[in-house]
Amino acid sequence: MSLYYVQKFLYQLNRDERVQREYAADRRAALGDYELTDTEVEALVAPDIGLLFHLGVNGQILMHFAALHQIPWGDYLQLMRDGIAEHGPVREGVYAMTGYEGVDAHAAALGQTSNATDGGGNLGAVADDRAAAGDREGERP
Repeated sequence: MSLYYVQKFLYQLNRDERVQREYAADRRAALGDYELTDTEVEALVAPDIGLLFHLGVNGQILMHFAALHQIPWGDYLQLMRDGIAEHGPVREGVYAMTGYEGVDAHAAALGQTSNATDGGGNLGAVADDRAAAGDREGERP
């Protein structure tokens, strides 16, 4: 996969009127100078917002691409959700989905106590469970 080239193309498309004209005239031909996979080309030609998001395209770049195609904001967000449902987790890039389940789960996996709070100053679930069990090991003073 060539996420760099997909994002480079989208960045230039978002900023350069010449690239916009070329893309409007012939989407496939406008992609000719970029090292893209067949899947990436098809997603850019379609346009397939969900697949592009799944491939790892940055949402800040992708939202301008959606706007170019007159996709309303709410529909854009739903297309990203649909892309995850259809194609699976984001594969790479800043939005890559790693399976991280949060601070409490991470602390428990390491055998530590979480000092995360619920926003109201209350310690998270792992700390509550350990405190209830009388286990103070790993707590910060």
